[in-house]
Amino acid sequence: MEGQFQSKTTEAANLTVKDIFFKYIRFLPLVFLSVALAFMGAYVYLRYATPVYSSSGALIIKGDNGSAGGSGDKFSQLFVLDNSLNLQNEIELLRSRQLMEEVVKGLNLNFTYHAIGKISQLHLYNNEPFKLVAYKINDSSSAFHLQVEVLNDQQLRVNGEKTVAFGQLFTNNYGSFRFVKNNDRLIDRYTIDWQPTRSVAGDLASRVEVYPKGPTGIMNISLESTHPRLAADVINRLMLEYKIATLNDKNETKRQTIDFIDGRLKVISKELDSVNYSLLRYQEANNLINSESLSASLFSRIEGNDQQIMDQRVQINVAEMIDTYLRDQNHAYELVPSSLGLSDATLGTMISAYNVAQLDRKALIDANIPVTNSRVKQKEDQIERLRINILESLDNIKKFHTAAITRLERNTTETRSKMESLPLKEQNLLEIKKQQQMKQGIYNFLLEKREDIAMSLAATISNIKVVEEAFPNKTPVSPNRKNIYLIAIIIGLAIPALIIFVSEILNDKVSSRYDVEKVTSVPIIAEIGHSLGGDTLAVKANNRSMVAEQFRIMRSNLQYVLANMPKPVLLVTSSYSGEGKSFISTNLGAVISLANKKTIILEFDIRKPKILSGLGMPKKPGLTNYLLGKVSLDELPIEVSGHDNLYVLPCGPVPPNPSELLLDTRIKELFLYLKQNFDVIVIDTAPVGMVSDALTLSEFADATLYLVRQRYTQKNQLGLIDELARERKLPKVSIVLNDVKVRTGYGYSGYGRYGYGYGSVYGNGNGNGYFDDEAPASTFMKRWFGWADTKRWKHKNNKKVKV
Repeated sequence: MEGQFQSKTTEAANLTVKDIFFKYIRFLPLVFLSVALAFMGAYVYLRYATPVYSSSGALIIKGDNGSAGGSGDKFSQLFVLDNSLNLQNEIELLRSRQLMEEVVKGLNLNFTYHAIGKISQLHLYNNEPFKLVAYKINDSSSAFHLQVEVLNDQQLRVNGEKTVAFGQLFTNNYGSFRFVKNNDRLIDRYTIDWQPTRSVAGDLASRVEVYPKGPTGIMNISLESTHPRLAADVINRLMLEYKIATLNDKNETKRQTIDFIDGRLKVISKELDSVNYSLLRYQEANNLINSESLSASLFSRIEGNDQQIMDQRVQINVAEMIDTYLRDQNHAYELVPSSLGLSDATLGTMISAYNVAQLDRKALIDANIPVTNSRVKQKEDQIERLRINILESLDNIKKFHTAAITRLERNTTETRSKMESLPLKEQNLLEIKKQQQMKQGIYNFLLEKREDIAMSLAATISNIKVVEEAFPNKTPVSPNRKNIYLIAIIIGLAIPALIIFVSEILNDKVSSRYDVEKVTSVPIIAEIGHSLGGDTLAVKANNRSMVAEQFRIMRSNLQYVLANMPKPVLLVTSSYSGEGKSFISTNLGAVISLANKKTIILEFDIRKPKILSGLGMPKKPGLTNYLLGKVSLDELPIEVSGHDNLYVLPCGPVPPNPSELLLDTRIKELFLYLKQNFDVIVIDTAPVGMVSDALTLSEFADATLYLVRQRYTQKNQLGLIDELARERKLPKVSIVLNDVKVRTGYGYSGYGRYGYGYGSVYGNGNGNGYFDDEAPASTFMKRWFGWADTKRWKHKNNKKVKV
């Protein structure tokens, strides 16, 4: 039979999924409660959290492939624009504080209004019942906060002090203001916050998301805000300001060109007036106003040469102007005039590249990137290299045109030699006319180009096009209700799981049969539940309580342990005091006596005897008196009143040396006497983990019942049981799991399952089962936990075990 116990113990030690399910299913109400509380917390959070809305728009940046200038056009462009798209620069520009400041000014976002409710506050935008108009801000660099209390439909109280009416101008520490009423939809309290433009722009710029959509040139722009309309308005205004800014950048070169030409026209105009005046005075003084005496052919030849010389000098003048412009440090990081009619294509290409680099650097600076940044330094190095190359090219151009002028002047000199025969006055007049024509040519040239650029400026079209305007999105993106509730479920499941896990880790007490079976191979002969009654003696003749039936099951299992052994001696011990040895010994003796076995219980826990007091019997002479020779053996046994065949051998007075007293030779005589007069002997002895009394008495015992008390015995003491059984220091050791607290209401199950299947549920919580319930379950939680434990133990009991 011991082999049968061992086989079943080994199988029971292997928990199945069903075992684990029934072990933890009793915590389901805790899980439900935790999830419900987490859901409630999530609901409260979602109810009062400020929703965040997202809006997005898109624009496309179209390329501009216009050329910088060529030999076929003397003045195709004054400045060369960047024809390639640097999307990263455009992203930085869209997210720049400078551009966002224009948005803040355009939408008047310095003021923020909130309606204050009992619990939460509502962001108001474009639907405020009133507006605060600022006539003067004392400190425009500092924010301020106003609390507004509505007294009636005409009066307000500001910051709990000043009472003002709608339309009334008032002053406070922050400046001069006036409330303008929009509608009559007023509530009790509002707050108004004012922030500097730079602060508002910085906050919005940091929250704007700009990202390109592949290589298409399309930019997606998104923004999150506590008001859906505000997010959409900011994005739409940002795209408009960006379009205006890029258009201004394109026109900036043309405006600079017009300013440059206007300056030159003023100078040339003065020079031309001076020459015309000199010509008129000379003709009047020498009576040459209607002179036709000049040689037409010679004059025409000189005039042609002079026109070519003038064209060459225009080229040199333009080159010198660009050279002076480049060498001026005040224009180090400004766009420069392009070819201005210079026919050198290489120079035009270099100037185009130079202006591209200048615009790239300007975009980085406008995006608030510091000048010490490596990207800015890289652009500045590129600009300097291009400047040096342009200056060298300008020197070569000036040398080329100077040589051409020299050749033309030589031709003119030869013609002049032929005109030496002409009168001196006509020669002087010819020279003055030559200067007049040269100045007039330059003036007409500049005036013509100014008109061309002015027309181009008026016809400039932005290469920015809004693809998709932003619209208010009424569905909040935060908090995400699905995610919040999902997190609540996870937290609701995690908290009880953590509690169960920590309790399992920190629990050093035996909690279940599995805790015993996984440590020791010693069989469990019975499980005794928690007795709710006040009497120590739970087993009586007509008692049908659960505990009484468990002792009956243990009595049946003992038959297989003892194997029809005549007059067996049972030793009851444990690891520590308080594990229920006296309770088990008393009821074990009682249940055996009910089987018409004359049974005696020996109160051998000499240090702490409890048998007599538990049975309500007075103290009488006992074992210690016998060992001291003061009483005879016949005087020791005491019959328990109301229980046939049940006797008790009391301990007697507690001696100073109980261990040595048990070594007396009269102990052997005592057991010989008891075996001659009783059918079963039950020894209630001291804890084997504390004193050696049980080991001393083990030589007289046939079997040992080792008590393990649920939620009391420490797990590290279970190894002692295995050691005592393996080294045979105690005979035929079996474990009794005591004080098993299965929840009431559904009855116990699984106790004594190593017998012939007495593992089914006997009680049902209403007194209609095979035995009496000790107490009904009073709450749903108790009934639930009782059902869960019952199902767990019933499942384990119904396992088929191979013997």
